[in-house]
Amino acid sequence: MPPGHAGARHGSRDTQARRGRPRDTRNRWHRKRRCRHRGPTARRGGKVRVMTRDPSGRSFPGGVEVVTGDLTRPETLPEALSGADRAFLFPVFDGVDGFLAAARKAGLRHVVLLSSSTVTFPELGWVGGQHLRLERAVEASGLPRTFVRPGAFMTNDLVWAPQIIDGGVVRGVYGDAGLAPVDSRAIAAVVVRALLDERIGEAYMLTGPQSLTPVERVRITAQTIGRPLRFEEQPREQFQKEMLRHGMPAPVIAELMDGLAVRGGKNDPVLPTVEEVTGRPAFTYAQWVAHRAAAFGSAPA
Repeated sequence: MPPGHAGARHGSRDTQARRGRPRDTRNRWHRKRRCRHRGPTARRGGKVRVMTRDPSGRSFPGGVEVVTGDLTRPETLPEALSGADRAFLFPVFDGVDGFLAAARKAGLRHVVLLSSSTVTFPELGWVGGQHLRLERAVEASGLPRTFVRPGAFMTNDLVWAPQIIDGGVVRGVYGDAGLAPVDSRAIAAVVVRALLDERIGEAYMLTGPQSLTPVERVRITAQTIGRPLRFEEQPREQFQKEMLRHGMPAPVIAELMDGLAVRGGKNDPVLPTVEEVTGRPAFTYAQWVAHRAAAFGSAPA
């Protein structure tokens, strides 16, 4: 859900080839938030620059150069890209053309795009179509590229936080549908390796290390934060209304529910890509909950 999403099952290599998509070198609902920063960067030991809309509202490690900019305002991009030789590109759907034009002019020699596993689904849907459009734009630019295609994000479950804090009952749909969500820290680690090692032409499919249903994820959350919690199934119509209140587009909600429906009683494939690329195992769901314990009203682990 993404950029991963639970809209459908992964397509085969043959299906991808027929549609003219780049082949993966490794064998998701994800609500896209606008990224506050994108990182044109340099080689190992080199300088790192971050572009953000509001530098005063963010904190970054020492030694990171921070510039003001916005992917939807192309006039802000030349300063961010000046002197950079590679960049991480967050998928802001209406900002890619200006970025690519500025990147070509700046002489960028590697772009790592955060995409989505949905581009490999037999039926793309709205989410997959948007991400595939970005991938094709990057390919057409002629810039050397790497695509990072995560499935479901563990951070999607932060939507449960108010329910966990207020009463301990998590309501949702298709409690028996398996997903293999991935920690955003693992995604970031793959992006870093792709940038530093110049893994040009790769398309990395990412999952977490476990296929887990909502019921199982709620149980792990309860065990990790030390509070009794339970999952309660709710009607699709009620779930749709709640997600609309959270700001999720209606087509994305429909894809999410339909994708979960076909996963009922099934496990999601678990891929070894994170460990293969980074040399470290992907974070487990329990590790993610411990890391984000404060969001669920518990003391940080």
